[in-house]
Amino acid sequence: MKNKIAFVSGLILMFTNSFSQSISSSPYSLYGVGGLYDADYGSIPAIGSSGIALPSDVSLNNLNPASLAYLPLNHFMFDVGGKAIATTYESGSRSEKRNNFQFSHIAFAFPVTKNSGFSAALRPYSSSAFKISNLKLPIQNSEEFYYLTAAGSGGLNNFDFSYGYRLNKKLAVGLSASLLFGNTTDDRSYLISNSITTISKETNYNGLRATIGSQYKIDSTFTIASTFKLPARINASKVQDVQTIANEVETVIESDLVSDTDNYYLPLEIGVGISKRFKNNLNLTFDYEKSLWNDTRQSELYGNFVNQDRFALGLSYKSKKNVRSYWDRIRYGTGVSFDTGYLEVDGKRVNNAAISFGITLPIENTYSALNISYSYGQKGAVSDNLIKENYHKLSLNLSLDGIWFVKRKIE
Repeated sequence: MKNKIAFVSGLILMFTNSFSQSISSSPYSLYGVGGLYDADYGSIPAIGSSGIALPSDVSLNNLNPASLAYLPLNHFMFDVGGKAIATTYESGSRSEKRNNFQFSHIAFAFPVTKNSGFSAALRPYSSSAFKISNLKLPIQNSEEFYYLTAAGSGGLNNFDFSYGYRLNKKLAVGLSASLLFGNTTDDRSYLISNSITTISKETNYNGLRATIGSQYKIDSTFTIASTFKLPARINASKVQDVQTIANEVETVIESDLVSDTDNYYLPLEIGVGISKRFKNNLNLTFDYEKSLWNDTRQSELYGNFVNQDRFALGLSYKSKKNVRSYWDRIRYGTGVSFDTGYLEVDGKRVNNAAISFGITLPIENTYSALNISYSYGQKGAVSDNLIKENYHKLSLNLSLDGIWFVKRKIE
């Protein structure tokens, strides 16, 4: 027992320190607090990141806190993951390739009673890492142009506690409380004629958000579910330096000026999902999510936040021929997803479409498994002020499941 606790504690410390190295190099992380991060547990990445209606009976499900009501008694579940991403960026005139590795999440869960369960998790919520050089942009209400050079890093972390409770044999409900915190750095220079204005700022964020979830079993093979992520305000403050250079004369306008800045608002997000099992070995999942970004009434200098729709479909298969055979206990998964995006630049949506495949490899003589998934996707489009991203993503999630708090039967 002590060795297991020390092992888990060590991993928590390691991943807490490693989150600062988790980066998303997408140019679209220029907006807001950065690009939103997908940190799904277990085999969920393989099935198109769908699964609002799946229970946490075999592995953890981060998409719905109500799933914790189905944690098996005396089982302690632990999930940790990372991903490698290779991306090609295309614009109208050039292309560029980048590779990076990102730590994804660390989470654990255990049952509180036979009808309820608890979990805690730490994972990135958003990631900002961008570099733009000499981007030509028009000056509003003018025929002239200016040139933007920008670089940034940082993002928000999500530390959440979740609890799920089963009211009866059919209905389970759940609640998550998330603490969002972090900071971003943003250095920009604007070249207009012979004048350069440089703005360097570091912005700190913190806020709380709640998620409510439910799952309802129509029968033993069919489950419907819903989630509601409530709107939240993320408080922000900044430290900023501003200077200009004109005719070789440097003028400092602001130096280490501490001030409040516009808060960042998260929208109401509504999700519904279904899970249907066929012949006990094929399972279908489908999710739809709506994010009401319009209601936050916030915009960016180079784009607007708009309502977002996301669709995800997944299939998983596991043979039931021989449970003693290792190969018959392997689970396979595939999925597709489409996201309209929450950004609109020059009247064009930054959408995202992906296809995924994966495999769950059981670890011999345990309830644990290694989940490996691959996905290919495209984000954005090639146009005057948009960049198209083609990415290959390899996700590795280790799902550990141990039986704890059980007395020995043989001394």
